[in-house]
Amino acid sequence: MSAPVLIFSYGTLQMPRVQQELFGRQVEMKDDALLGFETVPVEIDHPDVIEFSGSSTHLGLVPGAPDARIAGKLLHVTEADLPALDDYEGHEYRRIEVTLASGTRAWVYVKA
Repeated sequence: MSAPVLIFSYGTLQMPRVQQELFGRQVEMKDDALLGFETVPVEIDHPDVIEFSGSSTHLGLVPGAPDARIAGKLLHVTEADLPALDDYEGHEYRRIEVTLASGTRAWVYVKA
C-alpha cells in the first residue's frame, strides 16, 4: 500500500458531498492549521464545482501576517486522487507544499 498524500483543506474539500463526488468515498481527516496565510473570497466559474459545493464564492489563501492562523483539516488521499483535486480547484488555485502548525508537510491549494 502506498503512503497517503496529505492535503490541507480550509474549505469545501472537507464537505462529505464534495469528497464523494471527487473520490467516491469519505477520506480520513485530522485537525491542523496553517500559519502565515489569510483567506480572501474567490469567485468560481466551474459549473461542476458550484454544483458540488453549493456556492460560487469560495475561499482562497494568500500570504498574511506571520502570526495569521487558518484552521482546517489534513486530508489523507492517494496519488491517484490528485488529478481530480487539481481539476476541481481549477485555474483559480495552485497547489503548493507547506509545513503545517503540527510540523506535517502537506499540499495546499492557494489563490492563483
